[in-house]
Amino acid sequence: MSIITNQPAVQLMAIEVISELLASTSPRKLGEALTEHLRELTGARTIMVLAHRPGPQPGELLYASPERRSTLFSAAELNLFCPEITPGELPFLPEELSVGHPLRSLLLRAGIHSLARYPLRAGGEFVALLLLFDLPGAERMAGTSHLINLLAAPIALALKNALAFRLIEEQAKELEQRVEERTAELRQSEERHRSILQTAMDGIWLIDAQGRFVEVNETYCRMSGYSMQELLSMSVSDVESFETASETSARIKKVMEQGEDRFESRHRRKDGTVYDVEVSVQYRPADGGQFVSFVQNITERKRAEEEEIKLQAQLQQAQKMESVGRLAGGVAHDFNNMLTVILGHAQLGLMRLDPNHPVGADLKEIISTAQRSADLTRQLLAFARKQTVTPKVLNLNATVSEMLKMLQRLIGEDINLSWQPAPDLGQVRIDPSQIDQILANLCVNARDAIAGNGRITIETANSTIDRDYCAVNLEAVPGEYVCLTVSDSGSGMDKETQAHIFEPFYTTKELGKGTGLGLATVYGAVKQNNGFINIYSEPGQGTTFSIYLPREANLGTARRTPDADTAVPRGQETILLVEDEPAILDIASEMLEMQGYTVLKADTPGEAIRLAREHVGEIQLLMTDVIMPEMNGRDLAKNLLSMYPHMKRLFMSGYTADVIATHGVLDDGVHFIQKPFSLPDMAAKVREVLDKP
Repeated sequence: MSIITNQPAVQLMAIEVISELLASTSPRKLGEALTEHLRELTGARTIMVLAHRPGPQPGELLYASPERRSTLFSAAELNLFCPEITPGELPFLPEELSVGHPLRSLLLRAGIHSLARYPLRAGGEFVALLLLFDLPGAERMAGTSHLINLLAAPIALALKNALAFRLIEEQAKELEQRVEERTAELRQSEERHRSILQTAMDGIWLIDAQGRFVEVNETYCRMSGYSMQELLSMSVSDVESFETASETSARIKKVMEQGEDRFESRHRRKDGTVYDVEVSVQYRPADGGQFVSFVQNITERKRAEEEEIKLQAQLQQAQKMESVGRLAGGVAHDFNNMLTVILGHAQLGLMRLDPNHPVGADLKEIISTAQRSADLTRQLLAFARKQTVTPKVLNLNATVSEMLKMLQRLIGEDINLSWQPAPDLGQVRIDPSQIDQILANLCVNARDAIAGNGRITIETANSTIDRDYCAVNLEAVPGEYVCLTVSDSGSGMDKETQAHIFEPFYTTKELGKGTGLGLATVYGAVKQNNGFINIYSEPGQGTTFSIYLPREANLGTARRTPDADTAVPRGQETILLVEDEPAILDIASEMLEMQGYTVLKADTPGEAIRLAREHVGEIQLLMTDVIMPEMNGRDLAKNLLSMYPHMKRLFMSGYTADVIATHGVLDDGVHFIQKPFSLPDMAAKVREVLDKP
């Protein structure tokens, strides 16, 4: 009689093996259960189960019992046991293998005395390989083979299901990661789109299927001369001068059929004058069928002599958009391929499971999620939009003034937005949309740094950067600049954070609150226009971003670049200079000494007090940083005034004067100079303070 019929306990154990295998969905756990039970049933010293996969590396070790024996062979050596590599029957004893057989030396080296190899198949498919080493004796092989052949089908089926389930899980994780990436891209695209709409220089319509205005923006109101309320009671045919009402209706039908259109036309203003426009329109079937139109006044372009150049630019833009469309289509195609594999395997797994199997609910959720994810592919082609980038000579005061309402909405009502334009401000050459982008990103960052109520200050100023300043600010270039400064009363930043803030995807905000691209975008825009950025910040003291853009020379006037020979005021007084940044302390001291002053250098307030006590003679001026370790500049000045009551005080800081005032520094008779400062600016300010009565 067979080993199974002679040993009821063995039969019971076999049933337990099958039950445990069918209940497991983890290939490793299934391998562990299988090898442990088979060791007990067969008496083999070591049992390994390998998952089979097509290719040059067909074997994957799922489990070895005992587990310490899992390192008996390397992955490459395990592949030698696969029938594709070593076909045919293997003898019970390793020494019976031919001398040149790949397994002979391997088994003898490992101290293996006997072996048996059993391919496990499910429905004719090679699923796994069972390896038994050091069996009790050849006389038990018939019973062992009978037992394994009895268990082979359910074992193979269980392994096949577990491996398929593992593949589904891996693909689901990959899909989840792709979805997260695409969701982040979508979020960024939506944020960019929202910012563009809020600061759009083109007119924007939303019209219904009858051509009636549903929504218009302020730009088109200014363009047409009508108020928003007037336009909302009108239709496109009321402002259309080129097409008749029937032609406008025909165009609406055409756009509904093809989904979008772009064309040139002529519109009539409220005062009766006519102007040329370019209209880009897209049809949205949702919401009862509406059309989104972007309307651009192209009158000046029509009149310009550079029409051929403009047409070439339009062609290049169209080619770029076509490339973006192809890229988006390719991504959608690949994404759908992945979803197809995931859905297919999940559905196959569901079909092979008992309807009441608990894994069925998980597979249904995978299928549902994959189907929802497929909706994302339909959105990829909607991300590319035309955005003309044309540098223009402009006045930052005018550009910023136009943005203030939008910026106030952006930061919220709890934060006070202060605008301090400089008189006689120089001009810069930059695309206005880049200024919009820079200010929007900086103000959002400032808003997020403020807890509750606070203040954001935007300032402009003319600035001269000389070689001395550039020596300690490597990105700066000597010349005439216009400075745009955004300061906040928020939490500030430490030096470590400041070192990374312009890196793409670097963010200190919590998950989901920031992309890490805002300041990287600001940096790129500034560098693109040959400018540079300075940051001044201390934890708990707020932050100041100073954007330096090259000043555009007036017509017929060359840009003046300061040089070392520029005449600057000199003096012979004694100045106590206090600065906790060594590089600034050294350069400021050197600049003052070059102008004839005697300089007492201190890198801490304590050192400054010591120098003042030990100094013989008068100290005419204290020139000190505002925010320092130990004590601030105001307290230091109070301390020193008890020793030198006639000493003048000049405070310096990377913060704007407006922010410094919130700390109570600018009292009567107290003077301030903002970093960075050039030698002429500093010398003039020092002389101004010293010469005041």
